[in-house]
Amino acid sequence: MTAPYQEVVRSLRQAFPQPVSDRVHDAYFVFSFLRALDQVDRMKSVTPLLGKPETLDYAAARQRRVAEAPSSLESVSDELVEHLSGLFISGHPRAQVNVVPAPTIPSIIGGMLPSIYNPNLCSDESGRSVSVAEVEVTAMAADLVGYPAEQSGGVFTFGGTGTLLYGAKIGLEKACPGAGQSGLREPATIICSDRAHYACSTVANWLGLGEQNVVHVPTTPENEIRTCLFETMLRDVLKEGRKVAAIVATMGTTDAFGLDDLSTMIEIRDRLRDEFDLDYTPHIHADAVIGWAWSVFNDYDFTTNPLGFDPRTVRALAGTARRIRHLGQSDSLGIDFHKTGFAPYVSSLFLLQKSSDLQLISRDQSATPYLFQSGHHHPGKYTLETTRGGSGPMSALANLLLFGKDGLRSLLGHLVTMAVELSAHLKGHAATVVLNQDNFGPVTLFRVYPDGVDTFAVPKREQTDAAYRSQLQAHNAYNRRVFELIRDEALQGRGVVISLTDCYRLSDYGEPIVALKSYIMSPFSEADNVQAVLDSIWRARRIIAQENASK
Repeated sequence: MTAPYQEVVRSLRQAFPQPVSDRVHDAYFVFSFLRALDQVDRMKSVTPLLGKPETLDYAAARQRRVAEAPSSLESVSDELVEHLSGLFISGHPRAQVNVVPAPTIPSIIGGMLPSIYNPNLCSDESGRSVSVAEVEVTAMAADLVGYPAEQSGGVFTFGGTGTLLYGAKIGLEKACPGAGQSGLREPATIICSDRAHYACSTVANWLGLGEQNVVHVPTTPENEIRTCLFETMLRDVLKEGRKVAAIVATMGTTDAFGLDDLSTMIEIRDRLRDEFDLDYTPHIHADAVIGWAWSVFNDYDFTTNPLGFDPRTVRALAGTARRIRHLGQSDSLGIDFHKTGFAPYVSSLFLLQKSSDLQLISRDQSATPYLFQSGHHHPGKYTLETTRGGSGPMSALANLLLFGKDGLRSLLGHLVTMAVELSAHLKGHAATVVLNQDNFGPVTLFRVYPDGVDTFAVPKREQTDAAYRSQLQAHNAYNRRVFELIRDEALQGRGVVISLTDCYRLSDYGEPIVALKSYIMSPFSEADNVQAVLDSIWRARRIIAQENASK
């Protein structure tokens, strides 16, 4: 007599990929994927989102409980597809929301295959050739940014914050040897710009440095660190006898694509190290999770311009390349392939100029007696994570193979061309002002004003004149309303989806300056999608004018 649990197990076996080839069940496996993809495809429309706008019911979600009986694979698949309803389609040319790319088909395959067989990159005894893929991507990325291939190393981790965490942790061990074993016994700082990602504060918090020990150096109007003040503030830290866990150079700020002068920061670091006779060299981590991709232009001939970019695009690309070409001078850096590498989440690489630095965070073999019994490559000896999946490096490898340098150059050049065109249109209208006009990436930050505002004089007054505080606040509210109208319109299938940042910068008197943000990341973007942004702005302005007239 068969026990009830045996019947349940026999039924559930059909929901697993078969360990031995079974043509019928393998076809069922593939069909299950195709059926789900077909359901998702039916959710597409002219709008830049799947399905329709959804009201998110978290109260009902908190009432969900695990059922007693198993469900069918088909019913589970149906429900999973439903959870995609309302998502923005990142590849849609009218979705210009933050730095979210459209993943390529090979990168999706690269992410899916490890999900079937579950390699763990803790060691090559469990990762096998997927571990080799991680090393391959590390070597390819190191070569792109200018690290010496024979010395460099790296590891994939849980996101851009993870890459920064690794950099700061290694820097902390350089500044305060043994901190990982005995604890932090003296204050240590992280030094970054005031436009750096908030991950700097997150890392300081999680490492026990304390968020108050993050030194924020003011930036120029071009959103790059003021190197003169960096030198002054670094010198002050060293005069006080405080250790420097990490200096973070932001190579592509999240909002405006500002690029710090990494080369000058390194020169200052080295000079002050010698001046103060430090027994360590403060670690410089380049937060290049967005800007790394422009490394493909390090050896591009902008004079002959073989890919035929238009002159404005050439200038923009060269403007970025002048800073990105120095990435190889940093001690470590972060790369997000799921940003400007067109891979799915999560695909983040922490890259080191000298792989020997990983020994600073390595754990003793005796701490892991149940691991590393075979194989030759054991990243788990120094990674924060024991379990690391293979989807990140496989997705990244897929796109590096797919694009080559010219492919990535062409994609980035196209996105920048679209952003340059949008910026030119916005600069040419009396009601709009581009805020990051001296930055050269695919993002455009701008403000919209009502009729009658002198947009030649007002932005400067908003930045500098404390007597203009109330007007700045009113214009902030105006831009928030423009954003709401554009977003509502987009959800109904018209116009574009853009972003808003509550604080592009602080004014000189401490008031946040709100900005609208177009982040063009879709390879399908064309000139008519740029025009769609402008049309959405003008429609929003008309609606606000009508609203004000009726008050």
